[in-house]
Amino acid sequence: MNGWLREHKDGVAALARHNGKWWWDRRFRLADWSFAVFTLPFSGVTMVAGTSGGVLGLLSGPVEVITELLAPWAWMLVVGLLIYFVPGLLASATMLWRRSAPRWLLLAGLLMLVLYGNPIPLMVGLYSYPAYFSDRRTLTGWFALACLANALIFNVAVISFVMTAIPFLVVPTIAGLWIGTRRELIVRLKERAERLEREQHMMADQAIAAERTRIAREMHDVVAHRVSLMVLHAGGLEVSASDERTGEAAGLIRTTGREALAELRGILGVLRDDEGEAAPTAPQPVLGDLERLFGEWRGAGMDVRLRETGAALDLPVSTQRTAFRVVQEALTNAAKHATGATVHVWVHHTSTHLEVEVANEAAPGPVNPPPRSGYGLTGLRERVQLAGGRIGSGPCPEGGWRLRAILPVHEDDEPTDADEGARNDTPPHGPEEEEASTRDPHDPGR
Repeated sequence: MNGWLREHKDGVAALARHNGKWWWDRRFRLADWSFAVFTLPFSGVTMVAGTSGGVLGLLSGPVEVITELLAPWAWMLVVGLLIYFVPGLLASATMLWRRSAPRWLLLAGLLMLVLYGNPIPLMVGLYSYPAYFSDRRTLTGWFALACLANALIFNVAVISFVMTAIPFLVVPTIAGLWIGTRRELIVRLKERAERLEREQHMMADQAIAAERTRIAREMHDVVAHRVSLMVLHAGGLEVSASDERTGEAAGLIRTTGREALAELRGILGVLRDDEGEAAPTAPQPVLGDLERLFGEWRGAGMDVRLRETGAALDLPVSTQRTAFRVVQEALTNAAKHATGATVHVWVHHTSTHLEVEVANEAAPGPVNPPPRSGYGLTGLRERVQLAGGRIGSGPCPEGGWRLRAILPVHEDDEPTDADEGARNDTPPHGPEEEEASTRDPHDPGR
């Protein structure tokens, strides 16, 4: 048995949680049925025994005489059902509506107490009303009627009244008041906790909005200002340059700076998130924009070589955008850390995934890289993981650096080892790099 439980512990736990939730959602209805069913035998015994008499208790003698004169035991059975069983069953049935319509239960309890001397339905009613309703005036009226009926049926003496009123009336009412007060306190505490949570989320949103506005302001004051100066100086250099090649380089710098300002303006609009104004947007880059990207870098003096293999499919825009960002970041890093080196870009299409690999050769001379932030590859890895793909990077055996990403063609696909080995074309890196590229991109040295 223990072995079976260990093997199926997850299924047993799930079944227990499901059954527990089913019972918990129906606990109030089960409590109603429990009150109605389990109090019925006690009510019947109390009614038949006639412990306190009641109004019908005074008529028990004449009823017995009449039944002996008029009919046999069958008649007595019919009379017993009509006088005892049916009223007791109806009184217990009103307990099923003790949470929604407790007045019927209280009325039936008063009648049972007056006619039969049966206090059980009234006890349940005096407990249920304050437990689920907060109208204390109505409760006081019903309690006064119950005290009057108790004094009328049992005894008008003070000692007898107190001895019967305490267990039959006072104790159920106090228990119901305690349960109702506790339930109301829990509800208010829950509402307060939810209100505090909403206020906390609101304060967090306000803090986020304020921080985003501060970042946008700093970016505008620092980055936009510096790029604007760069564009102005590049424009002046383009006009005054005596060398044609220098003028072309200055024009490329000016154009790139203007595009950077446009993209920065869109980012600032998103960060500020001004109400009533739509954030400026621009067409997102896709694989078709790679040639434009290569043209910009070639104009800056980089030797970029593209190799595209496999049958191109109609890829989702998000996948194409992620692949474009991978190539863009790889080219930027190559320009920083391997200035003058040849860069090979390989785009491989399959039916299940898109593979993008960018590898640069070793730098031909000493490199003085600009200040680095260290967040480029981190953000790129997060972007690829959100797209459901994988990414790896590392030094090549013969020198240089390689960045490789595998992106699923569909959102529900993930690249597998079999997909990584399913290549029909050879990338333009030589046999040594082919052997390295068939390994998992997360292996050391990739």
